Amino acid sequence: MAETQFVIEPSRQDIVITRAFNAPKDIVFEAFTNPEHIPNWWGPAEYSTVIESAEMRPGGSWRYIQQDKDGNEYGFRGVYHDVVPNERIVSTFEFEGVPGHVALETVVFTEVDGVTTYNGLSVFQSIEDRDGMVASGMREGFSEGMDRLEALIEKLQ
Repeated sequence: MAETQFVIEPSRQDIVITRAFNAPKDIVFEAFTNPEHIPNWWGPAEYSTVIESAEMRPGGSWRYIQQDKDGNEYGFRGVYHDVVPNERIVSTFEFEGVPGHVALETVVFTEVDGVTTYNGLSVFQSIEDRDGMVASGMREGFSEGMDRLEALIEKLQ
């Protein structure tokens, strides 16, 4: 399994995330964006994920709800600003448990010789917001989600 790479530099408001998948970008994009597939990879496996909305178009919104084994729910939402199929997604990300702390996320998919790289950039409103996200366990949860995405992509090929 590939490793998810994070660049989290002091005094910056962003996080850069990179992950390579041994698959064409149309399959990676399909797995990443199709509401039927998202619950199979989004976040840690210990949570179930329900897709309440996923309007993958500029101006469209998304909302996912994760539930733990005790029934506690955690909502996440955002708005799509730009969507270029198989190429790029620009959207916002907000954890409803800490409202008002919104990140702007840009994901670019590039393919070379059948290997697709996920290049993500999350820009936060402040360094404190970015550091809070890192302290929340984002790195571990995101890495596990990317591992689960890789397993899904292997099944789709």
